[in-house]
Amino acid sequence: MPVFMMFGKYSPESLKGVSAERTDKTIELIEKNGGKVISIYAVLGEHDLVLTLDFPDIEKALASSIALNKLTGISFITSPVVEVEKFDKLMSEAKKI
Repeated sequence: MPVFMMFGKYSPESLKGVSAERTDKTIELIEKNGGKVISIYAVLGEHDLVLTLDFPDIEKALASSIALNKLTGISFITSPVVEVEKFDKLMSEAKKI
């Protein structure tokens, strides 16, 4: 399955709902959309949360991103990613073009 990174930013309103129960609902929503949680981290800096997720396709990732915003009030930026080994292979193939 394709891997996606989701970067979350809390709003003052979304901070009020922080709880283990909301985290559980978040995981359930991701799984309901065919996704699998690889990791979830709270971080310092530009983003407040970073999630690594498997989804069957970009449509399911997009649907989950929007649904999570509705559920939590957290704004998410969702990006597909590729492993470095695959990236290196793609770059070497691109040089041949």
